[in-house]
Amino acid sequence: MDKKILIIASIFLILLSACSTPLPVSEYEQNLSVRTIAQGLQHPWGMAFINESAVLVTQRTGTLSLINIPSGDQTTIQGVPEVAVVGQGGLLDVFLEEPYIYLTYSAPFETGVTTHLGRGIFENNTIQDFEVLYQAYPALPGGAHFGSRVIVQGDYVFFTVGDRGDKNFGTEHVSQNTNNTLGATIRLYKNGSIPQDNPFVNNQSVRDSIYTFGHRNVQGMTIHPETGEIWQSEHGEQDGDEINILQASGNYGWPLTHYGCTYGLGRTIGEFAHEKDDIINPVYYWECRSGGFPPAGMTFYSGERFPEWQGDLFVGNLAGQYLGHFRIINDTLEELNPLLANRGWRIRDVQESPDGYLYVLQDANPGGLHRLE
Repeated sequence: MDKKILIIASIFLILLSACSTPLPVSEYEQNLSVRTIAQGLQHPWGMAFINESAVLVTQRTGTLSLINIPSGDQTTIQGVPEVAVVGQGGLLDVFLEEPYIYLTYSAPFETGVTTHLGRGIFENNTIQDFEVLYQAYPALPGGAHFGSRVIVQGDYVFFTVGDRGDKNFGTEHVSQNTNNTLGATIRLYKNGSIPQDNPFVNNQSVRDSIYTFGHRNVQGMTIHPETGEIWQSEHGEQDGDEINILQASGNYGWPLTHYGCTYGLGRTIGEFAHEKDDIINPVYYWECRSGGFPPAGMTFYSGERFPEWQGDLFVGNLAGQYLGHFRIINDTLEELNPLLANRGWRIRDVQESPDGYLYVLQDANPGGLHRLE
């Protein structure tokens, strides 16, 4: 009996040692420092650089701030639309393509609240002639899963809408019902009109604005600098988080396929995506009981400040409280050492500035804007 206990204890110590042994840290990570640019932000959510000295930051409570990077001074931008600050909703993402500024946000619509996309002209620290371009349908009560990220690529604007927390895990789930625009990626022309080359135009069973569907809650989106592919990070139920590459008309499976499980009970949801030919498989995912990776904003790095990181993907981690670092190795996405761990920061967004630094938003109230150097 004593011998068995000794063997079990030895195995436990070996496993504990293996789990606690840190991965090798590169010279860049050893020399990494972090400079706080601004503090006192109220749940900062998205950012867009004007130039290397100024950045726009959304705060979920409804404020859009212009932050002077050298001084840290904050200026409140006027002309921001009224938002519904409910649950996960409020003022969400921002994208700047002069003279226009694009915003996603939650606001009342019909008998509920839904994700909106709007744009205006950004001039003299004011948004002028702001107009609503799109309202996700239907509007629902509650404050869960609004998405939302927005990017502009060529003539098109893409933005994401969450599934609003629908717990019907069957075929009638809103993300699989293409007569609505929940749990979807929307593609529009930059003026809000629907492109006639959208994949479902003239399909009576799918809304014309839908580019991809079957999503749960996409809160990260970026463009690969070499391929032009659009990448997304998506929240799973319990674990089951994903990194995806968009394919026009693609069904990303939620909740018919999922690698995670139900909160608390740990039950599997649907099948695995790789087992179904009509579902787009994620390029990276976290399985049930893996601990997951609640993902937020993301970006590919292409600057000169960190040559070792060129081409790497960085993804904000919320509950895990670190900056995820990924690299494509032999056509496979692999996760490297976490960055900014042990700081207790829920990282909501990460962006590269025009001069090649990486900036992160710490989602808290008060939260902050920080620069990696």
